[in-house]
Formats: sequence, structure tokens, C-alpha cells
Amino acid sequence: MPNAPAPRRTVAAWSLWDFGSNAFNTVILSFVFSVYVTGTVAADPETGQQFYANAQTIAGVLVALVAPLMGAWADRVRNRRLLLTVSTLAVVVTMAAMWFVRPEHIYLVLGVTLIALASVIAEVAGVFYNGMLHQISTPTTVGRISGTAWALGYVGGVIALVIALFGLILNGGMLGVPTEDATNARAVALLCAGWFLLFSLPIMVWGPTEVPEEARVHEPFRPLATYKEIGKRIARMWRSERSLLHFLLAAAVYRDGLSSIFSFAGVIAASSYGMDTVDVAIFGIAANVVAAGGTWVFGRLDDRVGPRPIIVGTLTAMIVFGLVIIAFDPTAVFWVFGLAIASLVGAVQSASRTLLTRIVPPQDVNETFGLYATAGRAVSFLSPFLIGVFTALGGARMGMLGIVVTLALGLAVFLPLKVAVRR
Repeated sequence: MPNAPAPRRTVAAWSLWDFGSNAFNTVILSFVFSVYVTGTVAADPETGQQFYANAQTIAGVLVALVAPLMGAWADRVRNRRLLLTVSTLAVVVTMAAMWFVRPEHIYLVLGVTLIALASVIAEVAGVFYNGMLHQISTPTTVGRISGTAWALGYVGGVIALVIALFGLILNGGMLGVPTEDATNARAVALLCAGWFLLFSLPIMVWGPTEVPEEARVHEPFRPLATYKEIGKRIARMWRSERSLLHFLLAAAVYRDGLSSIFSFAGVIAASSYGMDTVDVAIFGIAANVVAAGGTWVFGRLDDRVGPRPIIVGTLTAMIVFGLVIIAFDPTAVFWVFGLAIASLVGAVQSASRTLLTRIVPPQDVNETFGLYATAGRAVSFLSPFLIGVFTALGGARMGMLGIVVTLALGLAVFLPLKVAVRR
């Protein structure tokens, strides 16, 4: 990693990309537009959920196949900012195209396809984006920079969600956008596209460009040959970088549990505690706010104690808090300990990103982040499967045990890992 920090303008531009990109994750994927497509565009919710699940499954397979390939390509490119710019603009255009998804059944395929396509491109853009962390940080600032950006992502998602809900959706919306033909719901897509574009402009202008020669792969990029090289890289990790392979596997398991926390929190809140749409939205906003604060604090702690203690400590705390929610019924318990869990999710994600940044060879940064994304997709079935099993056995609130077990499995795999990070 560089010994001299990047200019503050560059770091700020990099962080603002996270601020803008989370509008897609929070508003399009989690709370608003996906609900519109599956609940309003579809003939019935069951059909909508089935089509949406199938599209997201295909998207997951594509990410698993494409992410390491795109990462290997990025490791060969001198100007990686251009790759991030092109992929970001592709996400923006795809989100803007969601405006054409009208509230008629024949538009269901278009709606789920556009969301899935944007998911794939956003994942690829994330590979390019995470790879830049190695360029702009030093061993003493990587935790702070990563944590601040991740916290800003939560803040950006919250602000975009508030504007979407109260400006366009709830009670007709304060912005006065017509509700006929679901114009207000479709306008959410334009809002998110504009939001992402606006806050991505700084990194397109001031983001890092020149990659040092020693941090680049100089072999030509041939897709089929590259897949073979990726296979050899995994074999090499098994032989001589086993701690890196160990981390990729452990992180894949517990990150699946982390993703389920936000994916299923609203469902559990509604089914187990009787929260309505407004209550769930308020809980979602509060969860993102405390997640931003927790990530910011732990990002600074990362530079002092290293990422490993943060990963172990926060995962342990989340497991305990989850068991408390399962054991006690009152809604107040869910609010208190649910928000406590939310405050730690981003801390684990950010610390995982910094740990990988600290230990990966510089010429393999993007390819490794591609493998990081692929590994996560490879076990993305685990937590939803366990949630379904425990829900069937003990009811909706017991579904929380599926998340707790996934986090515990990830922690158990992670604990034996001995890795020397660059500090």
C-alpha cells in the first residue's frame, strides 16, 4: 500500500460514490421499487415474488461468473477510473429505464429484468470501486477511509429513502407527483438514477487514475485464458496464500448472514410484531442511521486495533443480540436489539474490506475483490434456507435464528484464521 496518502479531494470523491450508490441498494432493491414491481406490476404477489426471485438468481450466477473476470481485467488497466465511470453510467441508465415499467402485468418481465441487470452491473462496479481503496489509503488510514465511505453509504441510502417515501410514495407524496399510472412510483427510479449520477461525478473527475507499474498485471487480457488463470490463482492460494483463501470462505458465510439482516428485518418486523408499512419504513430509516454511526466509529478503531478484533467482536455481539430477540417477545426488545445489530453490520463489512485490502498482493487487488464477490454469491443460499427452515419449525420470529446460525458459522470458520495484516 502507498506510504503517502492520496489528496483529500480524491478520498472525498471516492467516499461520495458510496453515498450515491446506496440509493440503488436501499430504494430500488430493498424498500420501494422492488415492492412496486412485485406487488403492483405483477398480477399477484406470489407471481411477482417468483419472477423476481428467478431474476435475482440469474443475476447472482452472472455476478459469480463475471466479477472475477472483470477484476482480472481491471488489474491490467492503467486508468481504472474509466472502468468505474463506464459501469456507473451503465447502472444509472438501467435505473432510469425502470421509468418505463408501467403498472400492467405485461411489464413484469421488464421490471425484474432491469432490476437484475442493474444488480449485476452494480456488483461489477463495486469490484472496481473496492479495488481503488488500495490506491487511495495507507496502512494507517485504510480503516478510517473505508469506514467513513461505508457510513456515508448508509446516510445516502437513508436520505434517498426519505425523499422517495415522503416525497413520492406515502399519502400521494409531498412533491405533488401524480399517482395515476403509478407515475410517482416510477419516478422513484428517476430519483435514484439522478442521485447516483450526481454523487458519482466527483470520482469521475477526481478519482485515482494512474496505477503504478508494480501494481499492474502486464499479461494480455484474454477472457477464456483468464478463467484458467483465475483457477490457477485459487490453486496458488491453496498452496501459498491459504490464509487469503480461508478469509474468502469465512467472509462469504458471515456476509450472507449480514445481507439477510437488512433483507429480512422488515419481513420479520411485519409478520412477528405487527408493524405496518410506515412502521417498517421508520425502522428501516433508524437502522440505516445507527449503521452509519457504528460504521464510522469502528472504521477509526480499525486503524488502531486492526480489522480482525472488530470482525470477531461485532459478530459475537450480533449473535448475542439476535438470541435476545428470539428469547423475548416484546416489540421494544426487537427495536432496541434490532437497532443494536444494525449498528454493527456496516462495521463488519468495512473491516472485511480493509482486511482484504491489507493482505492482498497489489497486482491482484481487483481480481481478488472479484473472487470476494463470487465467493459471497456461492453461499448466498445459506441464510435464506436456514431462515425458511426455522420459520417452518417455530414461526416467523424463529426465522431470526437462521441469521444467527449463519453468523455463528461464519465466525466459527473465521476464528482459526491467523493472518498478519499490514499496519
